[in-house]
Amino acid sequence: MTTPFPFTAVVGQDDLRLALLLNAVSPAVGGVLVRGEKGTAKSTAVRALSALLPEVAVVPGCRFSCDPASPDPGCPDGPHESGDGVERPARMVELPVGASEDRLVGALDIERALAEGVKAFEPGLLADAHRGILYVDEVNLLHDHLVDLLLDAAAMGASYVEREGVSVRHAARFLLVGTMNPEEGELRPQLLDRFGLTVEVAASREPEQRVEVVRRRLAYDDDPAAFAARWAGEEAAVRQRIVAARELVPRVRLGDGALRQIAATCAAFEVDGMRADIVMARTATALAAWAGRTDVLAEDVRQAALLALPHRRRRNPFDAPGLDEDKLDETLEQFSGESPDDDPDPDGPGGGGGQPAPDSGPRDDGGSGARPEAGEGGQPQASGGQEQSAVRAAEPFRAKALTVPGVGEGAAGRRSRARTEHGRTTGARRPRGALTKLHLAATVQAAAPHQRARGRSGPGLVVRRDDLRQAVREGREGNLVLFVVDASGSMAARQRMSAVKGAVLSLLLDAYQRRDKVGLVTFRGAAAEVALPPTSSVDAAAARLESLPTGGRTPLAAGLLKAHEVLRVERLRDPARRALVVVVTDGRATGGPEPVALAGRAARLFAAEQVASVVVDCESGPVRLGLAGELAGRLGGTAVTLDELRADSIAGLVRDVQGTKRRAA
Repeated sequence: MTTPFPFTAVVGQDDLRLALLLNAVSPAVGGVLVRGEKGTAKSTAVRALSALLPEVAVVPGCRFSCDPASPDPGCPDGPHESGDGVERPARMVELPVGASEDRLVGALDIERALAEGVKAFEPGLLADAHRGILYVDEVNLLHDHLVDLLLDAAAMGASYVEREGVSVRHAARFLLVGTMNPEEGELRPQLLDRFGLTVEVAASREPEQRVEVVRRRLAYDDDPAAFAARWAGEEAAVRQRIVAARELVPRVRLGDGALRQIAATCAAFEVDGMRADIVMARTATALAAWAGRTDVLAEDVRQAALLALPHRRRRNPFDAPGLDEDKLDETLEQFSGESPDDDPDPDGPGGGGGQPAPDSGPRDDGGSGARPEAGEGGQPQASGGQEQSAVRAAEPFRAKALTVPGVGEGAAGRRSRARTEHGRTTGARRPRGALTKLHLAATVQAAAPHQRARGRSGPGLVVRRDDLRQAVREGREGNLVLFVVDASGSMAARQRMSAVKGAVLSLLLDAYQRRDKVGLVTFRGAAAEVALPPTSSVDAAAARLESLPTGGRTPLAAGLLKAHEVLRVERLRDPARRALVVVVTDGRATGGPEPVALAGRAARLFAAEQVASVVVDCESGPVRLGLAGELAGRLGGTAVTLDELRADSIAGLVRDVQGTKRRAA
């Protein structure tokens, strides 16, 4: 058995260690989400925590870790009688990102259930994690259907497995701990809210601390057992302190003054729902118990806010988590009295101890009132098109749904039609490997002709493995949305570029909601560049878009060829994920010999490979050349204007209605 790295030997990362310890003291806090760059001891600290947790008493032989003092009456291994149990260490169960649904929730033996009526159930990871820790590394990369199952189990404290009328239920209460690198994409808001606390971690910039990290890691790698023995005393002391704090938690007093501070803080930061208030109250109570006190102080409330609120105040996926500490201190000071009639405490709250993520703060509008530059009205700028500084994006809007035609088999998502493990049933087939979704009618139909030959004599149906049929289901997949953005001088009018950036930002928000990967190619001057390789982090794409300068000629062919190369490489990495190319341009092509002809030949490469494409026509002014529409025709795609891109666009609705009428005629 591998010796884990000692929890007390982790250098720095005070907020991370505190958040994990608070959950060890009071599991009701609700778990921890650890956000940070790679190589910052996220996984090391989480795995080391399990060694500090007190042992748990379980019913002997129960695969679902029932508590002998109050066994689960619906346990599949039950019923159990109350009595003495056996002690075992608390478990930490890891959920791999690529795990199947059966691995997470467990699996029923469908063949025995149909033929014998027996509920033969093999427990999954949720059963193993009951009364322990469920750890998900790279939780932001977890498939949506597994996220849904986690949400259900976390909300109900139980897991349900149902297959064609046969169901099994068992208790599943666990401490949920997740780690993630924000550069690889964000979490769905529903799952984000299920984590009680969140911490941001980063590598220290202090040379001495970095030296100590390397020194300890090398010592551990040389002799893990000897290194762990050196820290055994500190580990035992922390373990005893956790036990003492657990015993103290029921006696901690959370006064009305602290509750008012909690409520006022949650209201001031406009967090949704009431879960934040409850988590803050439990965290403040655990902080007091950890400090050996029976009263919650203002410093506990402040620290609880720094841990429980940053991830709950995000209004959209492009907002960075964090709190304005000055605003937090003002709120706590204003509501520091013991009753509403008391004067505010002039001394204010006690010192906190958290290190929150930098505050995202309100956005600076960055020079409103900028005048339109030359180039409006559909006319190109003067030759050379000097580079313009980046302009801010207009307010994003709800974009129309753009989909890839046909039926794919890519990663689960919410954009285009695909054959998936989840969705509506469209047919049946023989299973390829393990049966996951039974098609009952097709199975019965396959078994029925053979009943006499199989010697059936009773009412039961004799089913063999060859009779089993897998349900074929259709759902939605996530795509690669590759943006090809014209940043040349013809697009450089500030008002127009602001609108263009707002449109792309709206499509990025749509991609986030539909679980797509995104990439960004820009072209201007004499060449094109990959501003962002395909990634799941739409906020990284938004940041690159925000700083995008404009100016110069319009090398449209270079932009299309660069996008074609990006797609070629991505097909090798993820062949099942289909692409949607979104070209944002006014359709002009300048610079070099025969720029229009070169752009046409580059566009026909996409048409030949049947790559789904949309051209967002950015041409404006009374005189329109229709170049973007011609480009869409060469690409084999469609063209939409900026106005038609809006989901509530009247022009788009009229066009759809007219198209319907023409088809009906």
